[in-house]
Amino acid sequence: MLAAMRATLIINPFASGVTEEGLAAVERELRPNIELTVALTERPRHATELARGIDGADRIYVFGGDGLLNEVLNGLGEDAVVGILPGGRTNVMARALGWPLDPAAAARALVSAPLRRISLGRVNGRRFAFAAGIGFDAELVRRVDQHGRRSDGRRPGDFAFAWETAKLLTGWHGRRDPVLEIEDFGRAAFALVANGYPYSYAGRRPVRVASEARFELGLDLVAPQRLALHAIPRFAGYAFRGGADRAEDVLYGHDLDRIDVRCDRPLPLQADGEDLGDVETAVFEAERDAVSILAPDAGTLTA
Repeated sequence: MLAAMRATLIINPFASGVTEEGLAAVERELRPNIELTVALTERPRHATELARGIDGADRIYVFGGDGLLNEVLNGLGEDAVVGILPGGRTNVMARALGWPLDPAAAARALVSAPLRRISLGRVNGRRFAFAAGIGFDAELVRRVDQHGRRSDGRRPGDFAFAWETAKLLTGWHGRRDPVLEIEDFGRAAFALVANGYPYSYAGRRPVRVASEARFELGLDLVAPQRLALHAIPRFAGYAFRGGADRAEDVLYGHDLDRIDVRCDRPLPLQADGEDLGDVETAVFEAERDAVSILAPDAGTLTA
């Protein structure tokens, strides 16, 4: 008789989409087929510690948002296999890979899902799964985080992001001049670095600023040289329709191994929606063929 597959399920109990009922449904789907160990996170970066301490599991399942997945990826060993159960607010990776957003349905699909090898990004040594940025989007992440969590421990929703985006652009008085230098590319107002497609989601809509990026390839760079009031509608169009790669005033790089950024002053940095503090320099690196991840469709995603 074959031994049962062993898996560890790492859960963020405060994630927006994690409930006691949802967890019970997930366990009902997994336990008949898998020898399951459950671990709950208790503090920031705890998932990284848990992932590093896992020994002998065939699979590591992550039930939470993109921040939890990011922490797990930063603690994984070389041979680890990861499965995602969407339980966050945006669930960028789960949606990009084609997972059902219902956790029980995703758990049901996990049992027989094929493996897919993907690349990861690193910024100043920290891994990220789908996107990192310096300047605009990182400042936006920080502003939303300053709203704190609701009484149930959940993070703010889409309205807070829309509100803070409007306030941020207003604070810039509709203009942002170059404030950083990207080696071999030039000066820019801010920099977005994508490890896959889409860059993120705004509600149900994919953010298409780097529509050529793929999880199997290196990193893509999108960096507007400056932002003026009259250009904001055009840049918003790039976000939802694509086309930034063809714009004359946007620095664009595809399938890159390394991106070096020097800032005129300390600027906020984010990776997978997590605030990494202010930096004066940032080194983004592609970690190709880095991890095995379970995906309903193991083929290459297209825009």
